[in-house]
Amino acid sequence: MDSGFSLAGNPLLHVDIHINEQQPQRGILQLLGRLRPDWKTQDIQMKTFTEGITNRLIGCYVGSLQGSGCVLVRLYGRMTELYVNRDREVEMFQVLHSHGCGPEIYCSFRNGICYEFVQGTVLDDELLRQPSIYRLIAAEMGRIHSIRPSCGRPVEPLLWTKMSRFLTLVQGSLKSGAVHSAALQEVPSFETLSAEMQSLRRHLSPLDSPTVLCHNDLLTKNIIYNPADGMVKFIDYEYADYNYQAFDIGNHFNEFAGVNEVNYSLYPSRELQRDWLTAYLESYKHSSGREVTVTEAEVTQLYIQVCKFSLASNFFWGLWAILQSHYSSIEFDFQRFVILTHVIEIFKKQRFVSLTS
Repeated sequence: MDSGFSLAGNPLLHVDIHINEQQPQRGILQLLGRLRPDWKTQDIQMKTFTEGITNRLIGCYVGSLQGSGCVLVRLYGRMTELYVNRDREVEMFQVLHSHGCGPEIYCSFRNGICYEFVQGTVLDDELLRQPSIYRLIAAEMGRIHSIRPSCGRPVEPLLWTKMSRFLTLVQGSLKSGAVHSAALQEVPSFETLSAEMQSLRRHLSPLDSPTVLCHNDLLTKNIIYNPADGMVKFIDYEYADYNYQAFDIGNHFNEFAGVNEVNYSLYPSRELQRDWLTAYLESYKHSSGREVTVTEAEVTQLYIQVCKFSLASNFFWGLWAILQSHYSSIEFDFQRFVILTHVIEIFKKQRFVSLTS
């Protein structure tokens, strides 16, 4: 029933079962029988988390959710394997955990994974703007960005390969007539989307933003804050991989505007960004074994790169939302999200143009 496989040089338990998304309890109890054999079935409690957009997440525990030993069971969303590399996700879990930056992954199964519960609370939009908190986030991102690839060789950024994959899937959906709602008819054509991606690539590639290990999806629900320890940790590594440094930061700044109720007036001010970037560069340099002194010129250079790469973030998630509107079974207004991200990107081109002069 079980088989082992190795990623990042470490074996991981694989349990050969499929858990019914609508009635998951029976399958979850089978997994817990392997992972927590000392737990009595009648004592096990389960809590479904509702923050997820594409997956189902269930916390399993005895006694208290915040106690030791809690297991998170994540059920992959419908058809997400088309655009999420699940083997790579597991590898990222292992890499980040080995560097003290992520939870331990316990096992995989046919349609999901089980991993350690990170103690703390999901960050909210208000805390995200507090200097004492956003500096912790900046420092943690700096630590993660300093993790070098184990192969010791330069690696290619994920961005263009992943967006090309998204575009191919979008093209297939449009050709098949799968995307046909009135709202999505307002989305640009495949040809326009393809031309937009090429334009972004021509403008952004020459900026020479370093390729680093990125989270690539750092919205508030993926940040856990532990006030007792004064620490933050990042969770959920579906899109984690080596990518442009400025993309990861620009993507995070976009998340200040929210997800469900987007308000782009909440995008961080220039002053907040520069303070955030200063804390980030101090951590990134320290974790990379370099001189920690940060100059105004370095902050300005990174600020300009981040402003420009934030456009690529909006475009990336706009493509993602088109796919989700077709494939996802989760209740979320992906169609509105598509339109909104496209409008936001057009609006932000004003900043893009001004910074290229």
